[in-house]
Order: sequence, then C-alpha cells, then structure tokens
Amino acid sequence: MSVSLYYCASRTAPLTDAETAAVERIVAAHRASFPYEDQESLYLYDSDDSRPDEVVAGSTKMPFDPDMVLPVLDHVLGSVSELRRALPGAEWRVHMDDLDVPWGEAEGYAFPGMRDPDLATELGGL
Repeated sequence: MSVSLYYCASRTAPLTDAETAAVERIVAAHRASFPYEDQESLYLYDSDDSRPDEVVAGSTKMPFDPDMVLPVLDHVLGSVSELRRALPGAEWRVHMDDLDVPWGEAEGYAFPGMRDPDLATELGGL
C-alpha cells in the first residue's frame, strides 16, 4: 500500500497570466533541483472542468524506502509552499492521505520536527 501527498488550491478567480507563469516557473525549478531520479516528484494535474474553483492540484507518491521519505517530502513541501505564496487568495489543502500538513508562515508546509537538524542527522542526513 502506498502513501501519497495531495495538494490543491481553490478560489473563485482563475489564475492570471502572471500567476500561471509563476506556477510554471516554480514547477520547472522544482524539477530541475529534485535530486532523486528514481522517486516521484511534484506533479500537477491537468485542469479539470468538473472543479472550476480548483486552480492548482496535484499529488506525489511517497517512496517505499523509509530513508527517502523525509528528503522527498521536504523537497516537495518546499515547492508546494512556494506555490501557495505565489497564489494569494487561494484556499489550500495539503494532506498525506487523511493527515493534514500544517502551514506556518515562516516554514511553509511541514510536519512538526521534520526539518530538525538533529533528526536529519539521526536518520542519516537529508
């Protein structure tokens, strides 16, 4: 059984041209910097007319290798945090299956302690 991270943003106003360009820039930068060739990365779905208020949505399947979960999760959540900051006025939902990922203005999306350097060292580094 796999675990996935899901992310979506909704609002009544569609993306502006500038916001669309920002989303494309963030996705391209994420893909260029994602160092885990054999892992799933940030993935945005194509637009779906059945949900007209949904301006961005996607998912990422988490690795089966426990040593890779935190590094992949950290990288993807960093990109989702950038997306959120680029789309003002959108209501976001970011969750790993049934567990919501908390948002903090300073840190963005992160689970408590996941960016703790001592934890990273204990787990073999991020």
